[in-house]
Amino acid sequence: MQSPFIVELNEQNFHQVLEGSMQTPVLIHFWAPMSEESAQVIPDLQMLAQQYNGAFTLALLNCEQEQAIASQFGVQALPTIALFVNGQPVDGLGGPQTIAAIQQMLAKHLPSQDELNLKQALELIQTGQHAQALPLLEAIAEELKQKGDVKLALADCYLETQNFDQAKLLLENIPLEYQDNYYKGLVAKLELHAQAANSPEIQSLEEALAQNPSDLKLANELALSYHQVNRDEEALEILWNALRTDLNALDGEMKKSFMDILAALGQGNPIAGKYRRQLYSILY
Repeated sequence: MQSPFIVELNEQNFHQVLEGSMQTPVLIHFWAPMSEESAQVIPDLQMLAQQYNGAFTLALLNCEQEQAIASQFGVQALPTIALFVNGQPVDGLGGPQTIAAIQQMLAKHLPSQDELNLKQALELIQTGQHAQALPLLEAIAEELKQKGDVKLALADCYLETQNFDQAKLLLENIPLEYQDNYYKGLVAKLELHAQAANSPEIQSLEEALAQNPSDLKLANELALSYHQVNRDEEALEILWNALRTDLNALDGEMKKSFMDILAALGQGNPIAGKYRRQLYSILY
């Protein structure tokens, strides 16, 4: 499928594409089939346009087919690259260039990759795609993560992906000027979770286990209840306390609960990693 970020220039769309540079920069690549170097770089330029995700439009001009347009620009050598912003040429490169050199030129005029990732992440959050937005936000530079609006976006993603401890940490450090209705809504979500995570049912189990600490059935039930409200570290600690002395505790039921929680948390989870290492230390 044709990318919306890549066009082929011709007599019909030439003026329209240049007018489009008033909103989005346009990178024109002058090439021709007879110039092998100008043709070879096209796939890399197309990939670059996709990576920039709409930060610029790549316009490909076949100088053999569109000689009239090429002559208007006075192109002397192929390949030639010209960047247009607000309808005017602002930069360019003549002769064979590496993609790195082209990226360096673009970097002088376009948002950074971090800024592009942030923009994409915020758009994903607007459409409820928090899990897809989170890795984009986590990958941006630490300096940018300290901005209040970025902290709020991260907290939103952590809440939606049930990483409540991370969300709480961020919301406790939001600058006053960012404590708007968005912030208040996130705090309300966090408070609702806290109430659910300390329900009367859980409190009752905690009290019963405190009175009968050797009751493994109670311990297993409380651990599973903790897991249901994302109190996974507490759940694993309860189970581990029994398993480190008896791997077959409660006829293997506690080990199953332990492994089920580890599997639910996934390979990349640091809490799961900690308890996996502890389990391996007594298995091997």
